[in-house]
Amino acid sequence: MNSAFRNVLTGLVAIAAFASLPALAQVKNQGYVTDTNGNVVMATGAGVCVRTGFWTPALAAAAEACKQCTPDLCPVPPKPAAKPAEKPAAAKPEAKPAEKPKPKVEPINVELKIELQGIPFNKTEMTADNKKELDEFLATEVKPLNTVGAVIITGHTDRIGSDKYNKTLSEKRALGVKDYVVSKGIDQKLIFWEGKGPKQPIPVTKFCDNKMKRAQLIECLAPNRRVTVEVVGTKLPPAPKPKPETKPEAKPKP
Repeated sequence: MNSAFRNVLTGLVAIAAFASLPALAQVKNQGYVTDTNGNVVMATGAGVCVRTGFWTPALAAAAEACKQCTPDLCPVPPKPAAKPAEKPAAAKPEAKPAEKPKPKVEPINVELKIELQGIPFNKTEMTADNKKELDEFLATEVKPLNTVGAVIITGHTDRIGSDKYNKTLSEKRALGVKDYVVSKGIDQKLIFWEGKGPKQPIPVTKFCDNKMKRAQLIECLAPNRRVTVEVVGTKLPPAPKPKPETKPEAKPKP
């Protein structure tokens, strides 16, 4: 059925329907006749909505009874906008296991000592061997220390001569070594020095008899003509050796 023929038929039906409308029917300005309850009046026997003279396709499309009367004119509701695809959550980096705190290493107290013996009779200067011994002592034992707390330098003499003279001689020997140690980088504020004269002889020299010839006695008492260097400080204990890996024993082949 074409649209022109349908419109003519609808108009004829509407005219026939108007003739038999109930007394309470009314016309609303929406293109359709409605009853007192607001319901669209249907043409008797035709099954179509009764249109008014104001009916237009635009009114029909906007009418409440659009789906009932003219479903082909009803506006199509817009499709809901597609939701944007959610981005996959970024994978969280795996937390690294917390490192175990390393045990604190406590330094240990140390006392170092060297005796520079054989200083020439009635002299204050060290021998070449004395300097070599002292250099090695400072480099291999004192330098590796964690801290140096004090350096005690004590000068000594043999028993030949007066106590007063030997006291002064022992102090000069101590001062000579003190100046040498400072030249090697030891802070002089850490150094304490003194002269003991002949008061602390080496035990073995007790066998040196004063009845010996002078040259022989001087040679026998040579160990007493010395300077003692003592160092008090701290050092870190040696690191524990790693345990050797134990490989599983190879099974004998059948």
